[in-house]
Amino acid sequence: MTTAQLTIAVEQIATGPNPAENLELVLDAVRRGAATGARVVVLPEAALVRFGVALAAFAESIEGPWASAVRDLARELGVVVLVGTFQPAPGGRVKNTILVTGESIHDGYDKIHLYDAYGFSESADVEPGDEPFTFEVDGVTLGVATCYDVRFPELFRELADRGAQVIIVTAHWGAGEGKVDTWRLLNQARAIDSTTWVVACDQADASAAGIQEPAGPRFGVGHSLVISPMGVVLQELDERIGQLVATVDLAAVEKARQVIPVLANRRLGVTV
Repeated sequence: MTTAQLTIAVEQIATGPNPAENLELVLDAVRRGAATGARVVVLPEAALVRFGVALAAFAESIEGPWASAVRDLARELGVVVLVGTFQPAPGGRVKNTILVTGESIHDGYDKIHLYDAYGFSESADVEPGDEPFTFEVDGVTLGVATCYDVRFPELFRELADRGAQVIIVTAHWGAGEGKVDTWRLLNQARAIDSTTWVVACDQADASAAGIQEPAGPRFGVGHSLVISPMGVVLQELDERIGQLVATVDLAAVEKARQVIPVLANRRLGVTV
């Protein structure tokens, strides 16, 4: 059985409408995460700018100055950083990209499932991605999912099939009655579906962080989570700005897949 472990810092921040100010928040959070000894530092979706603003006005390639500043600090500190940004896309839309950067990687995952639900239409402003994304740190394979993706178990199973032992979920989760419970439940279910560690990072609640949100739907409930491959919540923040640090043991993935081999037991192509 493997003895590999990986330490991950989750930085639950709340960003506003100003990319320059948000960059300083992100860089400070990366420094805090690196100071814990973590190899991976995770920040939320929509860290470049929060939802509720004209995203295309702020979109920037991951080769641009905002993402490059994150890359430079990640490499200086010897960590891999995941953070939400937006890239330009055809037709005036953007790509909802989770930047993955540091050391030998500078790439991104474009959100596949867009949040056209609860009266919100993310697809009006965002072009969907079409390719699941995995990467490696110290021999550990990690997958990436973004917010509404967590409602689609097939993506998490696909990431597991591609070797993911840990899946990072980044979010700017829609607020409202029952939404914290839904967030927690869905992340637990996806850990069980894929028998992987799920490390989920949401934006902190804007009101708790003193941020005035634009009129319309509210986003960010906090409650970042660390969930075992058996679906057990091991750590959880509240709605405020905060940090989680977790050392995930990959032996737990192997054990879960022996105890409840849902991936091996699938009957693909069978219609029930």
